[in-house]
Amino acid sequence: MKPLHNKSIIITGGAGGIGMATARMFLDEGGKDVLLVDKNKNALDEAKKELNNPGVHCFVADITVADEVKAYTDKAVELFGKLDVVFLNAGYEGVVKPLTEYPEDIFDKVLDINVKGVWLGLKYAFPHMQKSGGSIIITSSVAGLTGTAQMMAYTTSKHAVIGTMRVAALEGAPYKIRVNSVHPGPVDNRMMRSLEEGFAPGAGGEVKKGFESQIPLGRYATNEDIASMVTFLASDKSKYITGSIHVVDGGFVI
Repeated sequence: MKPLHNKSIIITGGAGGIGMATARMFLDEGGKDVLLVDKNKNALDEAKKELNNPGVHCFVADITVADEVKAYTDKAVELFGKLDVVFLNAGYEGVVKPLTEYPEDIFDKVLDINVKGVWLGLKYAFPHMQKSGGSIIITSSVAGLTGTAQMMAYTTSKHAVIGTMRVAALEGAPYKIRVNSVHPGPVDNRMMRSLEEGFAPGAGGEVKKGFESQIPLGRYATNEDIASMVTFLASDKSKYITGSIHVVDGGFVI
């Protein structure tokens, strides 16, 4: 029997690179149903078409709005009859600026998506998962473990996710709800292209080379590298793991 046999999952940021890779791996490992949640309807439509699996469903929602978070959670239970796994993956990088120049509206937006969006996801998933337990995985970052100059909002938000995860793990434990965070290093996807360009406009390729030189394994992560960790944490193979930080960074933080 495959490790995710008959399990159902919600993935926020579902139309993005990590979300898509996780959905694909989840289904390959025996998962039954996936609800992809994203704000971009066109991207969701493309994701559903690409995955080409009857178990894939889509829901357009703003993860910072309580009613919309409740709606996507309730929809998953309506469709699947249960909720085994929630991957709170949606995130926003903001901009690269010194702290004295960082725009207040962008700071608020980053915290709203990366912290409030996670809290709301937990708030509305918990009542359903308290019935039979399950696994919740939150995407943080190596930025939640270190400091990065000119990335005040993103770094702050990803540190906050760790505290959020630990509180949820304590409150979920009596109900057999496990809660863990995943901390990618640089991943070869859209977000890193945005950050590379932010650090050195017009010379993003050189920034990438600089980051790669700091990674002992010599390369950026792929979306699938992150999905592999999420899939493990979603499965019963990790049934005694909760409240933990899981770094997937090729050795970057060491």
